[in-house]
Amino acid sequence: MTDIIQLLPDAIANQIAAGEVVQRPASVVKELLENAIDAGSNEIKLIVKDAGKSLIQVIDNGCGMSETDARMCFERHATSKIRQAKDLFAIRTMGFRGEAMASIAAIAHVELKTRRHADELGIRINIEGSEVKSQEACQCAAGTSISVKNLFYNVPARRNFLKSNSVEMRHIMDEFQRVAIAYPEIFFSLHHNGSEVFHLQTGNLRQRIVGIFGTTWNKRLVPVNEETDILKITGYVGKPEFAKKTRGEQLFFVNQRFIKSGYLNHAIMGAYEDLLAKDSFPFYVVFLDIDPSKIDINVHPTKQEIKFDDERLVYNYLKVAIRHALGQYNITPTLDFDQQVNFSQYNPNKANPDKPVQTISKTAAKSDLPGIPKKANPLEQSNLQNWDKLYEGLEQFDESPEPAESMTIKSKWSEGNDQELSGELAKKQRAPYQIHSKYIVSQIKSGFLLIDQQAAHERILYERFLATLEQQQSSTQKQLFPKTITVTPADAEVIKSIGAQINALGFDLQEFGNNTFVIHGVPADLPQGIDEQQVIEKLLEQYKGNLELKLDIHDNIARSMARSSSIKRGQKMNATEMQELIDQLFACSIPYKSPNGKNCFITFELEDLAKQFEG
Repeated sequence: MTDIIQLLPDAIANQIAAGEVVQRPASVVKELLENAIDAGSNEIKLIVKDAGKSLIQVIDNGCGMSETDARMCFERHATSKIRQAKDLFAIRTMGFRGEAMASIAAIAHVELKTRRHADELGIRINIEGSEVKSQEACQCAAGTSISVKNLFYNVPARRNFLKSNSVEMRHIMDEFQRVAIAYPEIFFSLHHNGSEVFHLQTGNLRQRIVGIFGTTWNKRLVPVNEETDILKITGYVGKPEFAKKTRGEQLFFVNQRFIKSGYLNHAIMGAYEDLLAKDSFPFYVVFLDIDPSKIDINVHPTKQEIKFDDERLVYNYLKVAIRHALGQYNITPTLDFDQQVNFSQYNPNKANPDKPVQTISKTAAKSDLPGIPKKANPLEQSNLQNWDKLYEGLEQFDESPEPAESMTIKSKWSEGNDQELSGELAKKQRAPYQIHSKYIVSQIKSGFLLIDQQAAHERILYERFLATLEQQQSSTQKQLFPKTITVTPADAEVIKSIGAQINALGFDLQEFGNNTFVIHGVPADLPQGIDEQQVIEKLLEQYKGNLELKLDIHDNIARSMARSSSIKRGQKMNATEMQELIDQLFACSIPYKSPNGKNCFITFELEDLAKQFEG
């Protein structure tokens, strides 16, 4: 029997390695930026076309390479960062494996131009699929320029797995932002399809954060600075009132390398205990500086996971440092025994106490909730008729004669008011009512329904917005005083990509330049009193969170808009508004579930309730 085990050719081995190192265009961006930093650059320029599918180019002014090094850098496991195994535990550079350039060259057309500062001429190398096509001397600036074109041209299956340009560009921006935040002393710029997205001058960490996320973040940051014998913790965390409902800007860096760690995130969330609303996530950019011998970064191809010698010690130090920073700047709550607390005047808008509590207007309640159109289709009419059967006979059931003897529990609060109270109870006996301003109780013949007001309203709005997008039938209420909204460069790119769909919902949102947009109009049926700027910001937040769900763009925007403009838990509603909500929910084509899969209501049967009281 002949031997069957053989060595793979380098080209195939490189393609296999590329499957781990290069997963999408953002992976190439990360590797090239890290190489530019390791080369000692203080100016780095990133140029991208078609979200990296056509071109990714990184230009730096670093040390450059000799002709031999330029050729060697495309060989597997060729690196200048380590010489022996023990060097893995003393790494201060971003790269060290020597796999990135070989992997990239295996699945793309690569052009390298490089020149050392002391040389008069540079070298240009063209490679396609690991094969060197040309190598020659050339005139070029000192430093290195690497162009990666036609990514995955020879791996069509991998190219087919790439997502839309907006999704891929968002991943590129994430990688760019992580590297730029880690090195605020380096100038960075990002150009996409001929327009400059980021222009980040050198400065300190706070200036870099503001440059990336916007000027509004300057007043939201709380500095963190703690040093121990084991590690040093620096960076910034966000004030609790600016926490978001989705995970957004939460960045950990260990020795200036971005990492992902649910364990360390748990430590920070513990530091914010009792300071955040439920399901809210704070902003943080935290740097841990630790002896490289105390960590292992060689545990994952992307180098975004590391192991600590003593994780529990790092966890406790981090939690205490964040808690101390919040307390030092008077963020943590204090007890004020002189303060008068009136729970009846609770306002859920803690961040903006002057803003009125949002409710459904009486006008909308009498006509239409901001839900589905007045004219229901046959399926919706059928649904409504079927649900009406649940209520058949309820009026007769409620008006049955009272027993001859009844027991009444009295207190000093009810003395003298028996007749008045019984009359009020009789009127409200069948009317829906709220529990904790979150749930609505509605009687049916067999028992009662417990309705989640937010989930129900999201279902109503979702079906309406989806129909509006598909039918292109929306009405706009022009603003007497247009509002401007300034967003981060990354969010500005998202708005540009979905601007047509946002306006199709009834908004009149126009670009004003410099990451600023003007709201000239809003959907005519948007609830009164709602802040249209917050709706746009929440719409963006939800939309970005849904990108990985592979949703149709209309479906994504309808979900995001429904989530951002729905009635929230904690909002009070009167009986008329609650009944309108119930009626429109059961006129929906799918009234059972909210767009994100939560139950809109739960049915409780009288027989099941009776069993709960049996001894």
